[in-house]
Amino acid sequence: MVELSKKISSVVGRTNAEYGLIKEGDRVLVGFSGGKDSTTLIHALNHLKRVTPFNFEFKAVTVTYGMGEQVEFLAKHCEKHGIEHEIIDTEIFELSKEKIRKNSSFCSFFSRMRRGYLYSTAQEQGYNKLALGHHLDDAMESFFMNFLYNGALRSMPPRYKAENGLEVIRPLIFCRERQLRAFAQTNEISVIGDEACPAMRFDIKMPHARASTKELLEKMEEENPQMFVSMKAAFKNIQTSTFFDKELLD
Repeated sequence: MVELSKKISSVVGRTNAEYGLIKEGDRVLVGFSGGKDSTTLIHALNHLKRVTPFNFEFKAVTVTYGMGEQVEFLAKHCEKHGIEHEIIDTEIFELSKEKIRKNSSFCSFFSRMRRGYLYSTAQEQGYNKLALGHHLDDAMESFFMNFLYNGALRSMPPRYKAENGLEVIRPLIFCRERQLRAFAQTNEISVIGDEACPAMRFDIKMPHARASTKELLEKMEEENPQMFVSMKAAFKNIQTSTFFDKELLD
C-alpha cells in the first residue's frame, strides 16, 4: 500500500467537493503517462474511491507514441494496487515526421494527439469524464506563458467541457509539483521523466518558453514565498471590469 500524504488527500478532497469534479455514478478515464503527476493522480483517486460516500469508477490509460516505449511496468504497478489499466499503442511518432511543420511546436503536436486518443477512448468505452494530472505549478506556468508570450489571460481550470461534450477534470490542480515529486520519492515509485519526450528524438531546438517561465516563477517565489498562495486566490478573484475588453465594459 502506498502512503498518500494527508496534505495531498486533503487538497484533492476539498477540490473535489468545491468543484464537483467526481460525483455518484461517474466513470472516469485517467491519462496515465507514468510520470510523477499522473502516478500521484491514480493513487489519489484510488484513495478517494475508498473514503468517499459515493460510488464511481476509474481506469488508467497509457497512450504510447510508437517509439518502442517500455511501459509494461506501469501495467504491473496498476495491477499491484488494484487499479484497472489499459495501454493504447499508436503511431503518433511516425505520423509526426510528416505532419509537424518546420518551426511548429513539437510538444503541442504530441500533447494534442495524445489527448485526442484519450478523448476517443473515453467516448468509445462510455466514460463521461477524463482526469488529467495538471497541478498548481502547471496552471501558474500556463498563465504566465500566455500572459508573456501569447497576449492572453488564461490558465487551467479545475474542470471544463471539451468540444465533444466530454468533461475534463484536474483533481490535483491545487497541489504543488514538489508535493507530487515527494509522493513518488517517499514511496520509491519508478516514474517516467523527460527522457520519454518524443521531441528528444528530433534534432531540434527545444522550446524555451516553459523553461524560462519556470525559472522566472522560481525566482519570484524566492523573493515572495507567498506568491503561489496569492496567485491561487487571484485565480478565484477575477475582476473583468478592470481590463480592456469592450464587451465586458459594456
